[in-house]
Amino acid sequence: MATLEAGTLAPDFTLPKLDGHKVSLTQLLKHGPVVLAFFKVSCPVCQYAFPFYERLFHANQGANATVLGISEDGLRHTADFRREYGVTFPIAIDDEANHYAVSTAYGLTNVPTLFYIAPSGEIEVSSVGWSKLEVEEVNAKLAAFREHKPPILWRKGEDVRDFRAG
Repeated sequence: MATLEAGTLAPDFTLPKLDGHKVSLTQLLKHGPVVLAFFKVSCPVCQYAFPFYERLFHANQGANATVLGISEDGLRHTADFRREYGVTFPIAIDDEANHYAVSTAYGLTNVPTLFYIAPSGEIEVSSVGWSKLEVEEVNAKLAAFREHKPPILWRKGEDVRDFRAG
C-alpha cells in the first residue's frame, strides 16, 4: 500500500503519548486541523526536519490546530530524540508493540512523512521525506484556518534545503 494521498479520509487511531495519556484523531479533529509527523529516531532526514516542524508548531500556536509527532520507536528512545532535537509538541508512540498499526494504516513507505488533515478528516497534504514547499503549504493552510497571514518559518540567510528524500 502506498502512502495515503491528499483527498483520502484519514484513518482514525488511538495511541499512547509520551506522557502516558491516550490520543485519538477523532478527538483532535474536534478542535481543528491536525498535522501528523511520522518519524524514526535514527532517521537523518527526520533529525533534519523535526526542528523545522517545531517552528511550524510554534508559529501556529493558538490556532486550534494540533501538531502530533508519531514515533515508530519506543518511549525511551523517543524521549531522548525529543530532548536532543528540542521538540515540544506532543508525541505518540506507534512502535513494534503496536505492530506499527497506525503507520501501516497510513501506508508509510518512508519517514519523515507529514500529513495535514482538515477538520473534516480529509488529508489535504501528504508529504514523504523533507519538502520545504510542502511544509510551507501546511503552514499556509494552518494560517488560512485561523484567518491570518502565514507566519515566516525560515530565518533570513538560513540555508533550508528544498528536498531531502526520506
